[in-house]
Amino acid sequence: MLTIVYNRQEFEYDTYACVTSFFPGIALRQYFDDVEHKDGNLPEEEKEAPDTLRIELYPEEGFGMASFIAGEILSKTETYTLDLRASFKEEQKAEEKAIAFKKVWKRYFYDLMSKDTGISLPWGSLTGIRPTKLIMTMLREEETEDKVRDRLYDEYRVSEEKMDLGIRIARLEDSILDPFRYKTSADKTTTEGGYSLYIGIPFCPSTCLYCSFTSFPIAVWQKKVADYLAALKREMEAAVRIMKGKGPDTIYIGGGTPTSLSADELQILLENVREIIPMDGVREFTVEAGRPDSITKDKLKVMKQMGVGRISVNPQTMKEETLRLIGRHHSVDDVRRAFSEAREAGFDNINMDTILGLPGETLDDVKKTFEEIEKMAPDSLTVHSLALKRASRMKRWVEEHGAIRGMDYESAMGYAAKAAGALGMRPYYLYRQKNMAGNLENTGYATEGKYGLYNILIMEEVQSIVALGVGTVSKRVWPSGRIERCENVKDVTMYLDKIDEMIARKEALFTIN
Repeated sequence: MLTIVYNRQEFEYDTYACVTSFFPGIALRQYFDDVEHKDGNLPEEEKEAPDTLRIELYPEEGFGMASFIAGEILSKTETYTLDLRASFKEEQKAEEKAIAFKKVWKRYFYDLMSKDTGISLPWGSLTGIRPTKLIMTMLREEETEDKVRDRLYDEYRVSEEKMDLGIRIARLEDSILDPFRYKTSADKTTTEGGYSLYIGIPFCPSTCLYCSFTSFPIAVWQKKVADYLAALKREMEAAVRIMKGKGPDTIYIGGGTPTSLSADELQILLENVREIIPMDGVREFTVEAGRPDSITKDKLKVMKQMGVGRISVNPQTMKEETLRLIGRHHSVDDVRRAFSEAREAGFDNINMDTILGLPGETLDDVKKTFEEIEKMAPDSLTVHSLALKRASRMKRWVEEHGAIRGMDYESAMGYAAKAAGALGMRPYYLYRQKNMAGNLENTGYATEGKYGLYNILIMEEVQSIVALGVGTVSKRVWPSGRIERCENVKDVTMYLDKIDEMIARKEALFTIN
């Protein structure tokens, strides 16, 4: 157990992220001396505890800083002091200095932890979930790629390997995004008029151990499915009205597991989409079929007839014991069966998801998973590093059984990259999450022309997203780069009762100046 005490709450996330990156699975308590906080102020008896990391930051006083570090987090008890006043120009505004101060603090604390532990993290002190968005911005700002590399190291300590990956993906994404009706501006940062449509189906055959998405067992909610589809239809009609005749570039039906619906229910949903939504400009129509135990020939036939072009068949792992442990009620043979039936149904753009770092898995297990995936030869592959989400049952599992350790995550990611390369794929998008295994990333690989366009658009935030259904988040992106969001409620019954309110929220978001 480690206790962290702050006197400034805005430094909580970066410090927490750094500590947990170096010490995955460590139990943390966080307190604040001078502000109200859900954990309260540090109890008197813990103020001198040997496992306490104390941090005092004073950016408002000349933007200097002192950090006091004690106990087991580092190898020795010592007071470290860093004066940053010389780093700032007098004409800088206070908010600019505060942002710069925070960035320098992150790098300083990272260097301190790295020196003491002897560990260099792949992404250094970079904690943002969209590294390629940052890199694309740098590529537009700098004259040469070498200068971008210098900044990535100087500002964030990013490794050469991750620089290579990030720059490669950023350049590819930029070329993929180019046809999406760019604004005629010098930096080409946003799209003109286009949007993407997301439709959430919050039902699943069962809830996986690692899942934190809004999902409910389909067996429990079966009697409400018709009402849910009717509410979704109303949201679709409102979305068409709100977007004033514009059509989406991409449509993505996710969840949950959309194919937890019956074939007849799926038919109703997809018919509503085709009848209500302007389809002329749609470049990609995806249904995240996902769970092999929810995929049938009848559902595949419905999706194909309704014009769905891209689907997912997601094994996560090809190890039977792990599938049972994580709560996926299907077998490895079910994965093979579902994939084969999807090919037979005529789908030529099939994605497969995998997760690295699942409980009990070894490097050999990871290697075998990708060997099996190579045999099936999907068109794209999304490789996730396990992230321990607060709302997932995995978080509680770790608390009961201890941290998941022993996996060489970089080697595991290497197996994934090798398999993707053998299938003629290249990395086309990546993103990161809190508490990721190995401090790595989620990477999407695809063959030429099979890139997940919606994935890129939502990650790089160049286009508005109109999101329908339980637990979804709509996002409006202005030409200036300004972004605002509105959320739908996360409960099915509340969604049905408050559908008019959900529509009003979107109307307000997309009609304000």
